[in-house]
Amino acid sequence: MKNYEIMFIVRPTLSEEDVTKVVDNFKNILTTNGAKIDDMQEMGQRELAYEIKKFKSGYYYVVTVSANDDAAIKEFDRLARISNDVIRHLITKIEK
Repeated sequence: MKNYEIMFIVRPTLSEEDVTKVVDNFKNILTTNGAKIDDMQEMGQRELAYEIKKFKSGYYYVVTVSANDDAAIKEFDRLARISNDVIRHLITKIEK
């Protein structure tokens, strides 16, 4: 089992309902591709250190995931790159 930590930032211009839909969609992407979500932290709306895509703040989420292979992680990465709702994401492999 490989463990990963995924941090992603959702656009601040979305309504709370739309932010929830985006987060649920990305959680669904992980689980349908064989990953297990161990922990999910909503860190709320925070100011960015610098402007990203003309946004000065965003909704931060941190997800801890375990998976047998990296198919779910690759699919999350692919879809987060093309999504207009995710302004930045970072995937880190956790060594135990």
